Amino acid sequence: MKRFSFSKLMLVLGLLFIYLPMLILVIYSFNASKLVTVWGGWSVKWYVGLLDNAQLMGSVMRSLEIACYTAVAAVALGTLAAFVLTRVTRFKGRTLFGGLVTAPLVMPEVITGLSLLLLFVAMAQMIGWPQERGIVTIWIAHTTFCAAYVAVVVSARLRELDLSIEEAAMDLGAKPWKVFFLITIPMIAPSLAAGGMMSFALSLDDLVLASFVSGPGSTTLPMEVFSAVRLGVKPEINAVASLILLSVSLMTFLIWYFSRRAEERRRRAIQQAIEEGAMANVQSSQVQRPTQVAASA
Repeated sequence: MKRFSFSKLMLVLGLLFIYLPMLILVIYSFNASKLVTVWGGWSVKWYVGLLDNAQLMGSVMRSLEIACYTAVAAVALGTLAAFVLTRVTRFKGRTLFGGLVTAPLVMPEVITGLSLLLLFVAMAQMIGWPQERGIVTIWIAHTTFCAAYVAVVVSARLRELDLSIEEAAMDLGAKPWKVFFLITIPMIAPSLAAGGMMSFALSLDDLVLASFVSGPGSTTLPMEVFSAVRLGVKPEINAVASLILLSVSLMTFLIWYFSRRAEERRRRAIQQAIEEGAMANVQSSQVQRPTQVAASA
């Protein structure tokens, strides 16, 4: 009988510490009582009531919209920054550029939010844009924050790539931009997906930056939840959080499923190519053997 080791015990306790609050939140989202801490039976009225809560649903859709825009922009900017840091090894100011790219990782969000707020105010006074802070300013702030994470993830992947494949394509006449889009991008696609998902989650979860650079009518879901929790947790908040957990879980499962299928197809293709190469070698050796015998005779 296997002993229950200390490491397994700590693993179980860690998983319970992470996922048990989420399970409790989902259970209490079906609570019929208006008091979150008092169980009043099973009910789905809070999920139905979300359709009538225009303010809360508006903040949810606004946060999802900003998160999607942020994921796309952060992946694009982070990938370009990672490509410069890993492939363009000699240019003046490379160290400074690398520090500027990774600075948001260690910079307190309060400092970043205050700096962006002062920047937007100064730009509005100088050039008249942005006239008011809203979705665009939140998107810019989240993009500058999330692009640093994407740059770190993609840089690690680019350093592991075999450059001989790209060099062979360029030797065969492919343009550098064509090599980048047809060879490099597919090889770093998993890291791009990981960076995009991370940017989406960080943008959807951010409260500090959005509080600094948002304006009237641009309240995000974290800001709405934070303002509501200060007056007491409402059952609708549990319902919204449960729906977000369900959506993220389904999206993660679908990405894992399709990634696994793509990896299996790639392995089968490699195995088939190896088998076809072995068969071709066997056939060529069988053809060359009678010729050698006839030549010796």
